[in-house]
Amino acid sequence: MPAEPARRPQAAPTSPARSAAPRPLPGEVEVRRSARRRRTVSAYREDGRTVVLLPARMSEAEERRWVGLMLEKLARQEKRRRPTDEVLAERAGRLSAQFLGGRARPDSVRWVTNQNTRWGSCTPAEGSIRLSHRLQGMPEYVVDYVLLHELAHLLVPGHGPRFWELLEAYPRTERARGYLEGVATTARLPHTVDGDEEDPTEADDEDDENDEGDSGGRAGV
Repeated sequence: MPAEPARRPQAAPTSPARSAAPRPLPGEVEVRRSARRRRTVSAYREDGRTVVLLPARMSEAEERRWVGLMLEKLARQEKRRRPTDEVLAERAGRLSAQFLGGRARPDSVRWVTNQNTRWGSCTPAEGSIRLSHRLQGMPEYVVDYVLLHELAHLLVPGHGPRFWELLEAYPRTERARGYLEGVATTARLPHTVDGDEEDPTEADDEDDENDEGDSGGRAGV
């Protein structure tokens, strides 16, 4: 009986090396693995994308599962942070009382979807304030700044020294403006100059002309 041919030894299967380096995924999602992270998974928004933090030991299947779960969780959280027009009006009243002595009293405050390069707008003659839906989900201090900005326009239509003096009472003015400037730069939104001072949060929007009640003097951020 002939001897069996010697079997070629098979190399043990190797798993792909896990790297802690960020790995981009489709849909503006970036996974970052860490050997120091054991069980916890977290996610947050950063510069227009979602960052998911995972333990390095997770498999590809576990990664896909957790990315889906964290995207759903973030969406639920952001949905809860989107106030209705009624809540927005109440918020405006509180901001006016706290920072403007209650002197700014808008007749209407609402979200609109046709302001794609303007964060907010105000028609002082009609007492109406409109905020872009793009602010929904942003930090509360940023939404408060834009809302307070438009409230101040009910008292001072332009962007002169008197206008900015009104906003000095809000402690997060510069931080909010920096945040919005970063978003605008990332999205490559146009900037405008009011007088001699450049305001990184100002931008004109052609769609605003079709907004209801947008006739007369208009100011926006």
